[in-house]
Amino acid sequence: MKHYSSLPFSLIYYIRTTAAVRGSKITVESMKKSPVDKWVVNPIQRFINNSTTSGIVLFVSALLAVIIANSPWSEAYHHFWHRSFSIGFEDFMLTKDLHHWINDGLMAIFFFVVGLELKREIIAGELREPKKAAMPIIAAIGGMVFPALIYHFFNPIGPTAHGWGIPMATDIAFALGVLYLLGDRVPLSLKVFLTALAIVDDIGAVLVIAFFYTSDINLISLGFGAGFLLLLMASNMMGVRSIIYYAIIGIGGLWLAFLMSGVHATIAAVLAAMTIPADVKVEDKDYIEKLNQLLQRFKQSTPSSSKTVTSDQLHILTEIRMYSKEALTPLQLLEHSMHPFVAFIVMPIFAFSNAGVTISGDIIHEISSSVFLGTFFGLTIGKVIGVFGTMYVLRKLKIIEWPSDINNTFMLGAGFVAAIGFTMSLFVSNLSFKEQIYIDEAKMGILFASVTASIIGYLIIRYAASKVPKT
Repeated sequence: MKHYSSLPFSLIYYIRTTAAVRGSKITVESMKKSPVDKWVVNPIQRFINNSTTSGIVLFVSALLAVIIANSPWSEAYHHFWHRSFSIGFEDFMLTKDLHHWINDGLMAIFFFVVGLELKREIIAGELREPKKAAMPIIAAIGGMVFPALIYHFFNPIGPTAHGWGIPMATDIAFALGVLYLLGDRVPLSLKVFLTALAIVDDIGAVLVIAFFYTSDINLISLGFGAGFLLLLMASNMMGVRSIIYYAIIGIGGLWLAFLMSGVHATIAAVLAAMTIPADVKVEDKDYIEKLNQLLQRFKQSTPSSSKTVTSDQLHILTEIRMYSKEALTPLQLLEHSMHPFVAFIVMPIFAFSNAGVTISGDIIHEISSSVFLGTFFGLTIGKVIGVFGTMYVLRKLKIIEWPSDINNTFMLGAGFVAAIGFTMSLFVSNLSFKEQIYIDEAKMGILFASVTASIIGYLIIRYAASKVPKT
């Protein structure tokens, strides 16, 4: 039969392996591919699934923003993001400019996916076992504390002191993009370590935003938000698995209440993600047994004389789809389906709207400002001291052990790669200051530091990889 393109990937893989075992002629390779599939759909899928492309798209978006912000279209670029529009009806209307809708609304989707990743890692990932989690957790804490201290050194008092949270973040998309550019010579344990570090770093950033970067709190709205959160938690416990249900309550209730409360609305996105069910409705053994029965029925069914399937075949395929969906967790299904949208739509739009810093004629003054210096050195020095320095000292004291394939040079390179702040740092810079001049100085520090850290980290890890004997 030739109508497998609509089935889930996991099912196609199962059919392929099952057919190979039984000597069947049903294989993925034997499926007919249209020219659109061959020349459009498949290349786009390969592009999206490539680990480096999201970082490249993010970098291009930021670079384009900087170029336009320093071109004859600079004024139009900045003016565009300050256009206001409203949502709601009659007496209940929310009015914000486009820049705020992106940072408070669109970025909530980014934080929702971050929340899904956090929950998955805590339940079944690198953060599940305390022994495995200790190393990235300690490194992440060091990588947050030292950048904040260095920023504080340059900005101990005054209106700029509130920006200490800016250099604390690691941009996981850029960081992993740098590692994957280096290919298979980079130890897998280094990639796992840096991924876990970035995830713990995200937890820290979320907590910092929640406790230190909120405005005046409206307790009534916050109370409504707490009520919606309890409703979502109770729904999870009662076995509600509808993604649409969680979307309606999470967006129309929890996110909106937090937006009105003064607590940053992106925190609501993380909390909503934590309530998404992370268990399957059909266990693997039952799923395989049922699937075998359905595939046998499909094989024995009378084939259609036309290009369409018969009513009986359609019924079987519908059952396969239903059982396949129940064999997936809503959490993983959401994370997998939303990741491309966040990586290729949300984050590039955020970067394009936030990275456009107009460099004035007095650039020497700007790069010598306390905000720039605190941000730049907080990332390029603070992160390296916090990640590499902390790990090195604890290893010398024999408190922790590194994986056998990670040496000092690899870890030093990881420290620089962790200094790529970008997305989260840009986000916090908008929360830290009201004065545009300080925001621009911070963004310049972030951009300069992220590029510098990317290059140095890449070169160090490449050098370390070149010294590893080829097997």
